[in-house]
Amino acid sequence: MALIVQKYGGTSVGSVERIQAVAQRVYKTVKAGNSIVVVVSAMGKTTDGLVKLATEISPNPNRREMDMLLSTGEQVTIALLSMALQELGQPAISMTGAQVGIVTEAEYSRARILHIETTRLTRHINAGKVVVVAGFQGTSSAGEMEITTLGRGGSDTSAVAIAAALRADFCEIYTDVPGILTTDPRLVAEAQLMDAITCDEMLELASLGAKVLHPRAVEIARNYGVPLVVRSSWTDQPGTWVTSAKPQGRSLINLEIARPVDHVEFDTDQAKVALLRVPDKPGVAARLFGEISRQKVDVDLIIQSVHEGNSNDIAFTVTTPILKRAEAVATAIAPALRSQSNPKFDEAEVMVEHNIAKVSIAGAGMIGRPGVAAKMFATLAEAGVNIQMISTSEVKVSCVVDAAECDRAVLALRTAFEIEAGEQGAGSRREFLTPNSSLLTPHSPPPVRGVALDLNQARLAIRQLPDRPGMAAKLFGLLAQHNISVDMIIQSQRCRVIDGVPRRDIAFTVSRIDGESAKKMLTQVAAELGWGEVVLDSAIAKVSIVGAGMVGQPGIAAKMFEALAQQQINIQMIATSEIKISCVVAQEQGVKALQAIHAAFELAGSEKFVVPA
Repeated sequence: MALIVQKYGGTSVGSVERIQAVAQRVYKTVKAGNSIVVVVSAMGKTTDGLVKLATEISPNPNRREMDMLLSTGEQVTIALLSMALQELGQPAISMTGAQVGIVTEAEYSRARILHIETTRLTRHINAGKVVVVAGFQGTSSAGEMEITTLGRGGSDTSAVAIAAALRADFCEIYTDVPGILTTDPRLVAEAQLMDAITCDEMLELASLGAKVLHPRAVEIARNYGVPLVVRSSWTDQPGTWVTSAKPQGRSLINLEIARPVDHVEFDTDQAKVALLRVPDKPGVAARLFGEISRQKVDVDLIIQSVHEGNSNDIAFTVTTPILKRAEAVATAIAPALRSQSNPKFDEAEVMVEHNIAKVSIAGAGMIGRPGVAAKMFATLAEAGVNIQMISTSEVKVSCVVDAAECDRAVLALRTAFEIEAGEQGAGSRREFLTPNSSLLTPHSPPPVRGVALDLNQARLAIRQLPDRPGMAAKLFGLLAQHNISVDMIIQSQRCRVIDGVPRRDIAFTVSRIDGESAKKMLTQVAAELGWGEVVLDSAIAKVSIVGAGMVGQPGIAAKMFEALAQQQINIQMIATSEIKISCVVAQEQGVKALQAIHAAFELAGSEKFVVPA
């Protein structure tokens, strides 16, 4: 007999008929000999309707009262589903987040789970009842017992957290698609269903806008080794398994906020090649990395910065043994790029830098926790370490620094994040488990698992930032204080000396709803901190590919850039991590970019998926 947590989203319980169908599915699972906890969302568009009512009363409703209001939606569903199960002869009881013992931070509308008191829950399970739990909600740990909500995707988070707390055999997420697809089926009908995907890959896709799972739910699954399966509530298809590693013995206290960093990594066998002042036009990146691929040069980090005028910089890192080959490729292609340059601008040139190192912090949910990257930058600044390049992802933040400063950087980061030297963390090779605890046979997955499009980002560029330790810490520390999460971060490779101070531009992306407030806040402190103009662009889209199999395959980036070039789509920014490549393009070209990249990697299947209304 297995202990299973099932979660049903709003469309799955959107009507009385759908609730009765869910009850039948739950009843069938119980009769197969399993114990079941069911977590549900509000019916259909109930939450949207409640938000509309609130805004009719107040244009800026109080956040406490909004949590009180929105928490009622799930309470309707749990009562109706419990009744439906009882009509089938199955003992069931409905419970709110407070009744089930979900204790959260005292943060309205975006609370994180601290712990779950499972005593009452376990008693009902042992009595043979199906416990139907209201997702998306909990109560604060303070004596006031305030109702809190977990924010967007909160029911996913509730379900996986309950599965972790109960040490359930697995957690089933039922939704309106048959599993996890290679892209949004609303944009590419031939998107292909995946049998399995790792938590790291799913974290990246979820943070990039894949709405089938919320990043916080995947983060909990990754940290506590909860096997997840995403299935359609409309069919009996097997769905997609999100494979979790063997749990690392984490405490269930401070469940969502404890220890965001698992370990610190470093690589001193690195060098950097930069092409400065390349033309800002479609096809440049494709041409450069196409040649790099043909010469079998394996590239690690890639960044393309944003610049004024008609040129920008592209930089990439390689391992030291292949530096000469990489430099030769860049030097050979530079004249071809120069011939296309606007004669008003300086010619493209190649810059090579030896003696660099990459230091990284690894964990889960980096982008969703703005304070983590800011703490890394502040730690390096306090150690007197200057940052040359930055790479961000949901599972890792990496900085390129001078090799002579690597040991000092690593020691400072280990101390700041309380990581013992040699401690094995989530970034190491781990054993991934199926729900039956059988070890998956290592295999070579397709290099690209999925393509994602985020149309809800804005880009901020800060001109002439002083190039010295501590500037990134101040900048991203300010954003973290205002709870603004940052995604892509690009430092320009060109350095200008103004009044004796070396300066670089820095650009980064944030959620579009944070764009104006971030610009206003950063503009207010610009003079005090010594940086120049703050420029906001909200008309952008970010298209990304994700896949653990990209490591060691230099042609992947080239293929992505070539797909965009063939559609005459200009790349405005590039940023990469080990398992992700992201490009910023014009907003109106976002959907075309996604479709072109999906086709280039031949990810389409033979079946067309239609998402139920």
